[in-house]
Amino acid sequence: MKNMKIKFLGLSVILAVVAWSCSEDESLTPSAQEVSPPQGASNELLTVTGKDLSNVMTIYFDKENIPATFNPNFNTGEAILFRVPADAVPGNQNIVFTNKDGTEFTIPFNVLGFANIISVSNYNFNANDEIVLTGKNLDDVTSVVFTGTTTEIEIVSKTPTTLTVKFPATTLTESTLEITNAAGLSRTTQSFVAMDNAFKIFTDNYAAGYQDASWGSGGVISTTEFKSGTASVYKDYAAGNWHQLGFGWTNTPNDNYEYLSFWIKGASVNYDLYISTNASASGFASFDANTRITVPANVWTYFKIPVSTLGLWTTATEWNQIGWRIQGPDGQDERFYLDDVILVK
Repeated sequence: MKNMKIKFLGLSVILAVVAWSCSEDESLTPSAQEVSPPQGASNELLTVTGKDLSNVMTIYFDKENIPATFNPNFNTGEAILFRVPADAVPGNQNIVFTNKDGTEFTIPFNVLGFANIISVSNYNFNANDEIVLTGKNLDDVTSVVFTGTTTEIEIVSKTPTTLTVKFPATTLTESTLEITNAAGLSRTTQSFVAMDNAFKIFTDNYAAGYQDASWGSGGVISTTEFKSGTASVYKDYAAGNWHQLGFGWTNTPNDNYEYLSFWIKGASVNYDLYISTNASASGFASFDANTRITVPANVWTYFKIPVSTLGLWTTATEWNQIGWRIQGPDGQDERFYLDDVILVK
């Protein structure tokens, strides 16, 4: 009996040592237990708490394996600080940590993406016009305002990649937009022009006192092809001739206009057109390189050109003509359409 007691006692000691050893190993196993905040946009400072974090050597966000930079000298066994990478891909994912012996461990995190507008259906608006903004991270947008104001722009509909907004009447001539979503506030690179506060040379028709002044065949109003409203003006440029689509008028006084803007629909292939006025440096109908625009084929394209580039109001000569001239076209006749030709303050 005495020997059996000794054997049992020995077995108990062995089991206790094994249990203590396992417990000690588990306590040293690296792990991330909490991340604060649990979601955030690029550059958000994160604090991850857990066990054995002082030996972390790399951190990455597992959507497209985007690495996060950090200073290992700031690590402690219980906490590590780092920021959400600028190019982290939005969405739910894991943050992956690797320590110096190659052990990996993770914690879930939601990367928030700022609203990013890539293209727009129009840059010009009248009161109550709806414009579609296309981009990324748009389904959680809660507010759209003119930059620097509290004037709300109505959100009509939204998806992850589109945002349809209805513009109000405004005294602004033009403005970018501030868009707020879960990530915070972002500002569009695109600027939007209030048509009611611009000088309209041609929209659905010529402004009072304006008329067609094209070379070759005249400009023709089309009610079947237009960018906005109900009409545009077009010209057929004959093959082998240097034609010009243009407008003429008595005078438009300088009222601190900064830009000439317009939509133009291209021909069958890309072409260069040259814009000139009576005040152009090389004279009207010239081919100055700084007023050349390349018009993509078969699509409506928006152009916004500084008044200073066109030399407007730089001489005492009345500014009474503006034209879009082509060298050619070669091979065949080509047609160009113009719409919403305006001066913007």
